[in-house]
Amino acid sequence: MYRKATFQDWPAVHRLICEMEEKELPQAEFCQIFRAQTQDDRYYCLLWEQDGQVTGMLNLRFEGQLHHAERIAEILEFSVAAPCRNQGTGRALFAQACQIARQKGCAQLEVACNQLRTNTHRFYRREGMHEFHFKFSKRLLGQDFSENALGR
Repeated sequence: MYRKATFQDWPAVHRLICEMEEKELPQAEFCQIFRAQTQDDRYYCLLWEQDGQVTGMLNLRFEGQLHHAERIAEILEFSVAAPCRNQGTGRALFAQACQIARQKGCAQLEVACNQLRTNTHRFYRREGMHEFHFKFSKRLLGQDFSENALGR
């Protein structure tokens, strides 16, 4: 069953995102950002619960974009706990996210995904998404890595 996250869900969301990123993210900073997002209607963190446990999450942002001249939804984070993958959880979360985005007046759903996440790419293609864009990034604080690696 899915539902909208509240700030009290931060430990479960933190756990899923750390698993996705393959690293431990700092809790204080994570909580500060998550609290702000749960209080901002431009964000919607969708959770999937199974047997009272949060086993999946999909975090959306809604915004009007000038280069589209439309309101767009973007998947910021999307993670399903490893033992629960390939059971339809991701597909159910994705379908519900599409419905929520439509209800929020969004004309398109976008996602940026690390090049190393090839299984995730296959999932998005199966769900009807297209590879029309490249995403570039530049680190502004700390060490800038020229090699792409998960868990960094």
